[in-house]
Amino acid sequence: MSAGNQTTILADDELTPAKLTDDVIAPLFKLPPMAWHGAFMTANGFTLLLFLAFGMHCVEGIGIFGINNTVGWGNYIVTYIFWIAIAVAGTLVSSILFLFRQRWRNAINRSTEAMTVFAISVAGIFPAMHTGRPWTDYWFMPYPNDLSLWPQFKSPIIWDVFAITGYATTSIVFFYLGLIPDLATVRDRATNPIQKMVYGALALGWKGTASDWRHYERSYRQFAWLATPLVIGMHSTIATLVAAGDLAGWHATIFPPYFVDGAIFNGLGMALLMLVPLRIAYKFQRYITMDHLERLAKIMLVCSCILGYIYLTEFYCAWYGESIYERQHFLWYRIDGAHAWAWLFMIGGNVIVPQLLWVKSIRRSSAGLVLVGLCCLLGMWFERFVITDVSLELDFLPANWNYYSFSSWDWLILSGSFGMFFTMFLGFIRVAPIIAIAELKQTLFTPPAETKSQPSESNRHIVVQGANHG
Repeated sequence: MSAGNQTTILADDELTPAKLTDDVIAPLFKLPPMAWHGAFMTANGFTLLLFLAFGMHCVEGIGIFGINNTVGWGNYIVTYIFWIAIAVAGTLVSSILFLFRQRWRNAINRSTEAMTVFAISVAGIFPAMHTGRPWTDYWFMPYPNDLSLWPQFKSPIIWDVFAITGYATTSIVFFYLGLIPDLATVRDRATNPIQKMVYGALALGWKGTASDWRHYERSYRQFAWLATPLVIGMHSTIATLVAAGDLAGWHATIFPPYFVDGAIFNGLGMALLMLVPLRIAYKFQRYITMDHLERLAKIMLVCSCILGYIYLTEFYCAWYGESIYERQHFLWYRIDGAHAWAWLFMIGGNVIVPQLLWVKSIRRSSAGLVLVGLCCLLGMWFERFVITDVSLELDFLPANWNYYSFSSWDWLILSGSFGMFFTMFLGFIRVAPIIAIAELKQTLFTPPAETKSQPSESNRHIVVQGANHG
């Protein structure tokens, strides 16, 4: 947001630091609207279905799902990669854009950081369940035992464990660190003694002094530097894990950049799906503007074009290469096989529909952005399905060929994962500011002369602390 836009907002809408604080924290001190209750109960219902499916898995075994001897990686792994990808875009907005000094991120970074934490929490369940006997998953931990059972550290799966664990830890600390100044603001505005005590404990004694801000900003920058390579390394690790296999459809060196680009595209689709209803329901249009959403849409458009190029590269390499298995898989089975419809959903959702974002009126339309976001999520889930399960259906030995089909329990797992994600997100917006108050004040109320050159630590402290107590 330019300095000129900031001046217009201050002059025309009479936006003040105190008004901004009141608007953002108001949902925390009053009953939510009926729409929130309906959405929360619906999400809770789907979450219960998820754990019902998990319970049946533990009782009946993994055979209740659609997997078979040929397709051993079913819905668990596909949905796991899908949610990991959604977590990537949150780090893009929160840390990478922060390092590039993109101040427009300040209105949406809190939502995307929450999306990262909740998505990776949902994703973490699936590898544990996919082991088949989740009650023995503690065997994977390296601890001394009488049976001398130790994890197989030579397995490529270990790459995934360390990548996901490191990324999740950094994301959670980075997310909580950004919350501390705003939790202190809520603490100071709270009138209920219990709320004041809880938010005071969560704020870790924050007083807004120059020393507090100095240490906070240094820590925030360090975690941003940590999260940036982790987000690239995490999804590249998953891609390398797949590409290390010799199976047609997997064995490709383009997978690491392919997965990272697709993950950013996937996560931004979910971000649009959350931000558009959020800004309307809580009347945050003056803070989360169409300019913010349009910038996200432009990044999505770039990622979609890169995905289209990668898809063409895969087909060209299969045609030009010497592997008959690759040719058969890409030039026949994906296009005209049993799951050709899944490939069509993948191409339509990831390449064709996002081209609508070339039109400015669609980029600045709430309905258009929600439509593109939904198609993106649909296309990216089917992309993981095509890469994982459809590739497994055609092995090197025709006698092993077998088809994968969803069971009713697979549908409960997929829909329940969305329920669990939205349950956590809807609960979060009731207990914490969904917009980064301190950072947005710094963007909106910093004088234009200081916008061009980074203000000093002392000046920034005066601007932000004054806004906090405005």
